Amino acid sequence: MRVLVITFGTEGDVRPLAALCWALTRAGHEARLLAPGDALDAARALGVAAHGLPGAIRATLSGAGTTGNANSAAALARAANANASAWLRLALEHGAGCDVVIGAGLAAFTGFSAAEKLGALGIGAGMFPLTPTAEFASPFIPPGRTPAWANRLTFRMLNQLIWRGMAKATNAARREAGLPPRRRLWTEPPMLYGFSRHLIARPRDWPASVEICGAWTPPTPDWSPPEDLARFLAAGEPPIYVGFGSMAVAEPRRLMAALVAAVGGRRALFYPGWSGVLEPDLPSNFHVIGGAPHDWLFPRVAMAIHHGGSGTTHSAARAGVPSVVAPFAGDQPFWADRLRRAGVAARIDVHRPDAEAITAAIAFAGQGDVRARAAELGKAMAGEDGLASAVARLEALAAGAAPRPTGSP
Repeated sequence: MRVLVITFGTEGDVRPLAALCWALTRAGHEARLLAPGDALDAARALGVAAHGLPGAIRATLSGAGTTGNANSAAALARAANANASAWLRLALEHGAGCDVVIGAGLAAFTGFSAAEKLGALGIGAGMFPLTPTAEFASPFIPPGRTPAWANRLTFRMLNQLIWRGMAKATNAARREAGLPPRRRLWTEPPMLYGFSRHLIARPRDWPASVEICGAWTPPTPDWSPPEDLARFLAAGEPPIYVGFGSMAVAEPRRLMAALVAAVGGRRALFYPGWSGVLEPDLPSNFHVIGGAPHDWLFPRVAMAIHHGGSGTTHSAARAGVPSVVAPFAGDQPFWADRLRRAGVAARIDVHRPDAEAITAAIAFAGQGDVRARAAELGKAMAGEDGLASAVARLEALAAGAAPRPTGSP
């Protein structure tokens, strides 16, 4: 089986799909990944065949500022629209001879169009729910704001909003590729989800074409920590981890001042990522680290303070440690709420950082019953093999060769 995977997102968005390509290759299939060139570190580390898409994700998000969902979503949509034709050309070039094309994120429409042109099976993939359900609202709606009767409607409205914002560019790209225009959103492709059923139980009203596989976690690399990190970890009790991945912080000094005050004199690890926080701003009890595999690092910390991205959320939960979640935008408030519902996390407001509120959140995450629940959740999630489930599902879908996306309006 030959598989092309295409997505547009941050390193955290791309990493699970790189892991899926790695698993497919290990199972004897051919897999190639198309994603932003500045988000392919995980793919390269895994030895996955990959090619960069036009549209640097870091520049796209940096240009959006740090004011939250609206600016980030608009910037991502502009990038997707500007590059729709180029993405489809690359998908057709790299997907020649493929049996399956997997589309994810804002490149999903490109993936479905490429599958149609190539006569391949088109499949959607996601790290958060996109399929309408009556059991909860869309991950892009603030948790707790929607009456139950409107849950399914939130998915339909937001999915249609995305389609309306991208239909013109998508159809222009399709026209260049010799495909007929689409007048409505794709709903027919099967969907594979790379998240845990222990955080999101399968909704009873989802169709059989939708599969929750479990998290798509890259294999833990044969990784040795730098000497300074190894010494720090060995020198005392497990530290508090603080890191916000690829999120840019609007007022880094203000946020870190509140965090430093809340952490007090406890040992802490800090991963700057794209935050804009500078090392001189931190006291000596904060040890600054470079990139470290979460599956290696998180079992060695007391708790994780993070932004609530799907990948980091699953890594912390799988490691059996509590979280303090500071969601910035997108689906991050949704994952913060999922961890809260599991009783293993507190949420803080990253846009209005308050030392007392962060102190209370850290105290909650340090309680014995919270730590016990986190350990139990970690054990449950350790029994999942999301990559094996996804590969098996893809093999079954390819063998059945249906359903395929069509050019029907």
